[in-house]
Amino acid sequence: MSIKDQVIAIIAEQAVLEPQDVTLDSTLESLGIDSLGLVESIFAIEEAFDISVPFNANNPSDSDFDISTVSSIIAGIERLKTEQG
Repeated sequence: MSIKDQVIAIIAEQAVLEPQDVTLDSTLESLGIDSLGLVESIFAIEEAFDISVPFNANNPSDSDFDISTVSSIIAGIERLKTEQG
């Protein structure tokens, strides 16, 4: 399974949606994921990809990890996998 497919599956699970309902342009907010769901998604992503996401849940805008859209999350994970690989 590709990084993209895994991320979409994780986010869909958090949003209680089907993976086909999650697009690359979707925002977590548009999918109905609140701050707790965001934190749970980050933990699931870290576990699935064996990476450490530089994300501060108390101050998301002060993070090096862009969570604005599904595609930006995928790009961030790909970058982290390369850096931490």
